[in-house]
Amino acid sequence: MNLEFITIEEWDEALWGRMERIYHEAFPSGAKTEAILRSMLNRRIGYLHAGVHQGVVVAMAVTGVVGQAADKILIIDYLAVDKALRGAGMGTWMLEQIRAWAVHKHGIRGIIIEAESGTTASHMERIHFWERNGFVLTSYVHQYRMVPEPYQAMMLPLDGTGVVPDDGEALFRYINAFHSKAYRKG
Repeated sequence: MNLEFITIEEWDEALWGRMERIYHEAFPSGAKTEAILRSMLNRRIGYLHAGVHQGVVVAMAVTGVVGQAADKILIIDYLAVDKALRGAGMGTWMLEQIRAWAVHKHGIRGIIIEAESGTTASHMERIHFWERNGFVLTSYVHQYRMVPEPYQAMMLPLDGTGVVPDDGEALFRYINAFHSKAYRKG
């Protein structure tokens, strides 16, 4: 499948219209609203990425960079693949594109995601996807005040050390800094 990778730093209503279905299909509840996503891009704290096949968006992601200079980390806030194409390597392709973009454009030293901390088959499937792509699951379980399900941080170190904080709390400092900026008005 011939795919095009697109990253935007400013809100694009037409592109969002093409990726919105995949976003809501993968994250039917609890996801950031369109207004928050729009604000993140307008304030230059977030990015939208799309994997496009023959003009159709088949994968999408929302990311942000946190940290300064040699301490820059990419947060993948959301990554989703069209339901009909899951299991065909599209998520791994998208992750590879995002990683290359983030290293080239921002000089990041690692990528962090947060995964639902559960034992259902779907929870385990998501965690295994990230592990197959080099991410390390940390032991710390984080409970947000406004979200019912707990989360665990996963990291893909890119600085050559391969070191990931054991407890995961350190990773949630990056995640929480990103969320604080994302939800802040103005």
